Amino acid sequence: MLDIVIDSRKALIAPGMEVKRILPFRLRRMVGPFIFMDHAGPVNVDATESGKLDVLPHPHIGLSTVSYLFGGKVTHRDSLGVEQVIKPGEVNWMTAGKGISHSERFEDPAVLSGGQLEMIQTWVALPEKDEESNPWFKNYTVEQLPVFSETGVWMRLIAGNAFGLVSEVKTSSAMFYLHVILNANAGFALPKEHSERGVYIVKGSVEVNHIKYHEGQFMVFTKGTDPVIIAKENSTLMVLGGEPLGDRYIWWNFVSSRKERIEQAKEDWKQGRIILPPNDDKEFIPLPEDKSKPSEPPPPPDLLS
Repeated sequence: MLDIVIDSRKALIAPGMEVKRILPFRLRRMVGPFIFMDHAGPVNVDATESGKLDVLPHPHIGLSTVSYLFGGKVTHRDSLGVEQVIKPGEVNWMTAGKGISHSERFEDPAVLSGGQLEMIQTWVALPEKDEESNPWFKNYTVEQLPVFSETGVWMRLIAGNAFGLVSEVKTSSAMFYLHVILNANAGFALPKEHSERGVYIVKGSVEVNHIKYHEGQFMVFTKGTDPVIIAKENSTLMVLGGEPLGDRYIWWNFVSSRKERIEQAKEDWKQGRIILPPNDDKEFIPLPEDKSKPSEPPPPPDLLS
């Protein structure tokens, strides 16, 4: 059964950098351990404006960021001293744990002006036992990621396990994350190993149970359901999920199982206790002035207004 369909919403992450935001959503905060998902691009801006799109150094706790590019390139720098140019098809996994800061800069104007840049960034919440772990970053090349193909279907396993494939990307909980390309009229079944599964349509359109869904929509399926997804045209999907970790609070770039830990992270960033990347420490994003509290899981449906 199709549990919910989420339409992506517009969000501004930097001046001139508008993205499609998929998670979190009020009626569905998480799918498996995935608590955040943004789709940026394709970006096409004047070369003189490219510097304005940079995401300046900012902090994270309690999560892993997963950056995956379809095109273009991005330079990642973090407070561990890592500097990594992110390229299409690679997996760039940064675990914040007890605290890390990083920047994402677009340093090739030709990429932005040519409409090449397109990427997905997801956040994976950490199990409670790992929320205060030491931060780390690792880049996995295209050659390290398992690929499967058959007539009309191609898929790359970004992380976790699905369909008998196992990724060597280090994860902290049971999950899967797939990049899938379908030719028109090809069928695709969801992996059965995991209890929570979602399908985001990056490009194209698909049909499930004779209903058509389009680019920018995210379908979440109930445990035990085994739908067949039929591509109505050449389509690109991101398919993800896993086992739930329990409720999490999220505020700005912070995720935790404890409200008070997020309040501590706010103060840590304000007081400079989360250091800046040593090779990108001249500017940063200040703590937002928003006085709202960390968001919580929504109330039961009958209490929603």
